[in-house]
Amino acid sequence: MNRRLLLLAGLGLLTGCATAPTLQASADATPPELEAVYSAAAGREALTIQVASNGCTRKDDFTFYVERRGPAASVAFARKRVDTCRSFAMGKTELRFTWAELGLEPSAPVFLLNPLAAWTGPGS
Repeated sequence: MNRRLLLLAGLGLLTGCATAPTLQASADATPPELEAVYSAAAGREALTIQVASNGCTRKDDFTFYVERRGPAASVAFARKRVDTCRSFAMGKTELRFTWAELGLEPSAPVFLLNPLAAWTGPGS
């Protein structure tokens, strides 16, 4: 089964039988595979995530999905473009998404749906 279909089926099961998921996507509406993140930090102004990078990863390479459930929201980040740069050692980069960009209030509870991966350092 395609990973996208599996992800959508899982989201469908989580939403229950009587309700339809209310996802708000950034510019792209196709939900690609979720990106593993090394860390996530909720700050006063923004949500910052660390992701793998070969040297060319930019914020524009990512899209996000927001699902609201009462006062809480779930957020997922996915890569739109693969980082095709070639570097000697693997790396990481920080991407900052403001609460306004995400359409969320800074004081609202947020659940990150992306898998968490351990950073093992450059070249490992």
